[in-house]
Amino acid sequence: MVLPKHMRLKGHKCFDFIYKKGTRFYSSSMVLRVSNANSKLYFKGKNSQIKPFIKCAISISNKVSKKSVTRNKLRRLFHQHLAQRLSNMQFDKDVWAFISLKPSCIKNSDSNLLKECDKLLTKAGITQ
Repeated sequence: MVLPKHMRLKGHKCFDFIYKKGTRFYSSSMVLRVSNANSKLYFKGKNSQIKPFIKCAISISNKVSKKSVTRNKLRRLFHQHLAQRLSNMQFDKDVWAFISLKPSCIKNSDSNLLKECDKLLTKAGITQ
């Protein structure tokens, strides 16, 4: 399962903005970068949502696993989890979130990774 289209963060300028201006939250197996959305860097079409939203992206490098099958399983796992957790939430302002997995994450189970992700989202103030 992939993230819904309205929740996907796209474009290298958006990623550069998050790396430069975003707030970082660390855990043992991932880093969450969060920033307020920059309206100059993305286009809201005519049929766009009026209410504030969150856009997410996940980065899993070759250092995590050399096998693309393993990386894709992790990516799908996080996409499904984020879609379930964040799709029905109300936000005060537009937010961009970027999750980078560390190589040490491969040692953890899926449930531990998702719990850690939830802790970081709570720490960042995205969820309660």
